[in-house]
Amino acid sequence: MFCADLYTFFCIGPTGVEFAGELQDFFENDLKKWIPEIQNNFHVTLVEALPSVLPMFSKNLIDYTEQTFKEETIEIRTKTMVKNVTEKYIEAEHVDASGKKVLEQIPYGLLVWATGNALRPVVKDLMSQIPAQKDSRRGLAVNEYLVVKGTEDIWAVGDCAVANYAPTAQVASQEGAFLARLFNQMAKTEQIESELAVLSETQGQAPNKETRDEAFGRIKDLQKRLRRVKQMGPFEYSHQGSLAYIGSEKAVADISWWTGNLASGGQLTYLFWRSAYLSMCFSSEFSTLPPICEFLPRD
Repeated sequence: MFCADLYTFFCIGPTGVEFAGELQDFFENDLKKWIPEIQNNFHVTLVEALPSVLPMFSKNLIDYTEQTFKEETIEIRTKTMVKNVTEKYIEAEHVDASGKKVLEQIPYGLLVWATGNALRPVVKDLMSQIPAQKDSRRGLAVNEYLVVKGTEDIWAVGDCAVANYAPTAQVASQEGAFLARLFNQMAKTEQIESELAVLSETQGQAPNKETRDEAFGRIKDLQKRLRRVKQMGPFEYSHQGSLAYIGSEKAVADISWWTGNLASGGQLTYLFWRSAYLSMCFSSEFSTLPPICEFLPRD
């Protein structure tokens, strides 16, 4: 049984945009057939604090998304910040034409909250124990090697880390791959240094010149390897692009290309969106493509 006025609100990033498009599709393709009386009581509204939806996309794709939502009768409330949520309405603040901040109550039947993650208690507790983290608010501040500032042997990646990049799945994935290489490097360094220590002792106790020369040659080779292993640079994020479904079998894509960025939107892009994610379900061939919710900001 549906309530008399079914309003669905989304506090959005790409996750909210995609969910809104999917839900509107569900309404248009199924709900209206199954429950005809719901037609005049179903309405999807997206609430966004920023001036536009999908701010990480190019301007033409933002305009295309907003026009598509207008055609799908999805209302977009930009420059509107949610201040409080109750069981029956949200309190949202926006600036009116005169520049005055206005707080309004917007009723809803279903609220989908998609604005990111708050700090976990374990992260807060760790931050409180590290003096160098006293001014950090969004997460553990890390250096260029993802080492938590104020420590030596603690690393942080993903939503719990503040590394001057957007807290997205694509960033976290690259951070994880970087740490894997770094840890492998550290293991190789430790192994080579152990071998050098043994060879150094062997050279000093060598019974003849031939054995000493052999040990010395091995030491030189290992020192070259050690220098190569230690040449790993700091973490650098490489943006691979972004995809988002916007309903009505349409999608937008902003993909890094050899000569720059490739921006496109429409039904052909939707086919690319589907094929990319289906491919990732069965293999790692497209593992560098961004996940659906990869640009979800943490508020």
